[in-house]
Amino acid sequence: MTVKDSHGLEMTGASVRAAELYQTARERFHAYAGDSFSPLMGALADSPGFVMAHVLKAWMTVIAANTHVTAMGVAAFETARNLPMNAREAGHVAAIGALLAGEVRAAARILQDVAADYPHDVLALQTGQTLDFLQGDSRMLRDRIEAALPHWSPDRPEWHAILGLHAFGLEETGHFDRAEAAGRACVALEPTNNWGQHAVAHVMVMQGRHADGVRWMRRENTAWQPEAQLGVHNWWHTALFHMGLGETDAVLELYDGPIYGEDATTFAFDMVDSAALLWRLQLLGVDVGERWTRLADNFATEPHGRSAFVDTHAMLAYVGAGQTERIRALLDSQGQAIAGPGDNAAFVREAGLPACEAIAAFGDGRFARAAELLSGVRSNTHRFGGSHAQRDVLDLTLIAAARAAGDEGLAQALLAERAGGIPLPEYARSLAA
Repeated sequence: MTVKDSHGLEMTGASVRAAELYQTARERFHAYAGDSFSPLMGALADSPGFVMAHVLKAWMTVIAANTHVTAMGVAAFETARNLPMNAREAGHVAAIGALLAGEVRAAARILQDVAADYPHDVLALQTGQTLDFLQGDSRMLRDRIEAALPHWSPDRPEWHAILGLHAFGLEETGHFDRAEAAGRACVALEPTNNWGQHAVAHVMVMQGRHADGVRWMRRENTAWQPEAQLGVHNWWHTALFHMGLGETDAVLELYDGPIYGEDATTFAFDMVDSAALLWRLQLLGVDVGERWTRLADNFATEPHGRSAFVDTHAMLAYVGAGQTERIRALLDSQGQAIAGPGDNAAFVREAGLPACEAIAAFGDGRFARAAELLSGVRSNTHRFGGSHAQRDVLDLTLIAAARAAGDEGLAQALLAERAGGIPLPEYARSLAA
C-alpha cells in the first residue's frame, strides 16, 4: 500500500512511521521553525527509498549558497534520482537538477508545473517561491501562490503556510494591506511561522512604520524566536526598525547578539543580513569597530562567482574591512562568472558586477563613479534576487555617493523619489541633506 501525506499525495518508498517523521520535518520547514533535520533523518533511516524525504533534504540544503551544505543536497539529489518515483516526485527531482545546473528559471518553471498539477503540494509552492525570490521575480512571488488558492480553504492542513507565502508575495508586489492581513492570519493560526512573521515585518519596513515594527517583532509571548530557522533575518528586521527610530545602541546590541554574535555561522544569508546592517550603520557615520573584519573573513571562506546577490554583500564586507586583495579577487571571480554557465552569468552581468564595482568605488572615495554605476544599474538590481527591503541598501548607498560627490541635484531627486517608495527615516535624511 502506498503511503499518502496529509493532503492525500502519494509518497513512494515511505513507511507509515517514516511518513509521520517526514510530516513533522516538512511542517517545521514550512514554518522555518524548529529542528527539521532530526525527524527527516529519522525518516530516511527508517525508509532509505523514501523519495520525498531525499527531496526535502535536497531542498533544505541546495539553496544554502554554502559549499559544505550544498554538498549534502547534491548527495540527496543523486540518491533520489536513482529511486522509483511518481510523476510529482519526478518533477521535484528535475527541478533540483536544474537548480544544481545553475538554471534557476528552469527550476522555477518546473515547480510551477508541479503545483499546477498538484496544488496541495506545499513544498512545491514554498520552494518555487524561494526560487522566484532568488531571481527577483516579484510577480511570481505572488502569482505562484494565487494560482493555487482556489484549491485551498482554511480547514485544510498547513493553511497557515499558504497564508504566509501569499503574504510575502502580496507585500513584494505592493499590496500592503492584504499582505499584512494574510501575514497576521498566518501567525494567528501558527505562532511559530517565521515566514508570516517576516512578511508583516516587510510591510512595516516598506511603510516606514518603525515603532509598529518594534512592537510586532518584540511583542510579549512571541513564538517566532525559539529555534527559528529564519531567526537572523527576523532579528535583522527588528534591527532595521530600531535603526529607523535612531536607536543605534539597540541595533549594535542585536548585531552582537542574535544576528552575528558568538554563535554566528558562515551561512551565506546570515552574513548577507549582517553586511547590509553594518553598511547602513556606516553610511550614517556609526563606528562599527572591528565587526567588519570577522564578517569579511567569514565571507572569504566560500568561493565567489556563484551568487551575484551574496557576492554583492561580500563586497560590502570587504570594503568595510578595507581588504583590498579580497576586493580584487571578488571582482575577478565575477568577471569569470559572466562567461560561465547558468542564470547567474546574466545576474552578475546585469546587476552583480556593476553593483560590486560601485561599492568598491565608494570605498575608494570615487563617489562620482559609484553614483554613476549605481544609477545605471538600479533598475536591474532585482535581477540578482532579494527583497525590496534588502536591495534598498544600494539605493541608500547611491544617495550617500551622490551627496559625497557634490551632486546635490541627484541627491535631492533621489530623496524625493522615496515619497513613492520605501520612506527614508528622519535620521537618515542627512544622507541627502
